Parts: sequence; structure tokens; C-alpha cells
Amino acid sequence: MKEFAGKVALVTGTTGIGCAIAKRFAAASAQVIACGIDAAANEELTREAEELGLTLLVEHCDVTNLDRVRAVIAQAVSRHGGLDIIVNAAAIHPFGTVVETDLATWNRCMMVNVGSIYLLAHLGVPEMKKRGGGSIINLASVQGYACQRGVAAYATSKGAIHSLTRALALDHAAEYSLKRQTFGKPISEHQAIQIKLANMAQAVHAARLLTWHAAWTIDQGGKGTLESSIAKCFASDSALHVADEAIQTFGGYGYMKEYPVEKLLRDAKLTQIYEGANEIQRTVIARELLRHYA
Repeated sequence: MKEFAGKVALVTGTTGIGCAIAKRFAAASAQVIACGIDAAANEELTREAEELGLTLLVEHCDVTNLDRVRAVIAQAVSRHGGLDIIVNAAAIHPFGTVVETDLATWNRCMMVNVGSIYLLAHLGVPEMKKRGGGSIINLASVQGYACQRGVAAYATSKGAIHSLTRALALDHAAEYSLKRQTFGKPISEHQAIQIKLANMAQAVHAARLLTWHAAWTIDQGGKGTLESSIAKCFASDSALHVADEAIQTFGGYGYMKEYPVEKLLRDAKLTQIYEGANEIQRTVIARELLRHYA
């Protein structure tokens, strides 16, 4: 398997899914650096890589530490010449309600599960740009959409990953449009693409404002039924529309797993279904309007 030959991948988390992903990339001829804080897991992955003859370097790294993340990315660049792929698999899973979860545990969960993605993107994207692009793969969870009881910190962090990934997709689509060329010029210079990007930005900003308005209404003591249904319905429809337009902007690459947008389209569709399908939300909206004006 040579499908990732010439690619440099940085994977966070050396247990479970992170471990499996690191080995799979290495088996497909990628140059891999795996980062983890679990010493025993790091040693085990190193041993397995040596036995399998994989080009896989394991580094002890706290992915919440800015200096350590910077050092690992610098190592990838100096050792392999750049960075093409980032896989954010590192995570912790504390249990407890908001009452049972102490502040230190809450903050640690947010930093490991979400903050690490920010740090890797903040420092890694500039290196990817030097190579003409790259891929960032963020591992979220269904807990970010429909959580079980007693996992307040974990579910919150996974929901944040969904939102951060959507924001990254919008930013990547805009950046990619500056690089991809058709008919001798970047596609961002074509008016049709500019209109797509503008519509995508409008939808994201409007969805965010509607969500904030619903939250504000509840904070002011209002019931928030109408506002919440409008926000949920509009935001989920917008997520699907933006993801679809991002794929259109990427062209044929939008269908390739090397880019994140194909997964975002599938994820966005789920938001129209869970926690009350949008057909139900529209029924709620109509009922609330009729009650108000009756």
C-alpha cells in the first residue's frame, strides 16, 4: 500500500483509535509522527512499529502545551520536509454532571479535546500552506449531537469539535479557492465562486446570531420555544447548504477523503434529523406563530 507515499502525518493520541490510525498511515507509506502522553502506550506503539517495519516515530507530547506542540511540528518539518496531514485523536472522557465535575477536570477536558485541535491547526496550517494544502481530521463523537446523561464535560467538548470543524471547513474552502486555478486564474476570482463564499458566510453568521438570540431569550426568562426552533432549523439547514457549497468549491477533490468536506456534508445532514427533525421544528414554529397572533 503506497497511497500516502510522500505524505507527512502527525497523529495525536497513541492509544485506541489514534494508535490504529498512526499504524495505518505508516503502513500506507506515510511518514508518521505519533504524539501521546501515556508512556506505556508510547513504548508499546514504538515496539509494534519496529516489529512491523513501519516508518513511525513516537513522541511524548502533552497536546495542551503550546511549546511541546510547536516542537513536534518543527520536528516533522525538519525531519520530513513539511506537514500534510493532522489527525486529532487525543481525548479524555471524564464522567459527571456539571455539579459533579470540578473546574480542573472541566478545563482539562476542554484543553485536551478541543484546545489541542486549535493548537495543531494554529501551528500546523501555516506549514501545510507551504506544501500547497493538507488535511485535518478531527475525531468527534455522537455525544456532540445527542449525549447520554452524566458526561457534561465530554459531550460539550465533542459538540465544540463539530463547530470548530465546520468553521475550519469554511476557512479552508475560502483559502483553497485562492489556490485552485481554472481557465488560467484562481477560482476565487470567478464571480460565481465569490458569490458562493459570500452566501456561505452569510448563512454561518446568521445561524450563529439566531442561536445567540434564542439563548438570550431564555436568559431573559422567556420560554424560547419559537426562537430555539427557528435557530435549530435554520442552523442545520445552513450547515448542510454550506457543506454542499464547500464540496462544489473543491470540485472533484470534494469527494476525496483526503479533504474534510465530504465528511462534513454527511455530518451536516444528521443535524437536520436529530433532536427533533426539521419538519417537526417547522410545525412548532407555525404553532407558536399562530398562538401568538390568535
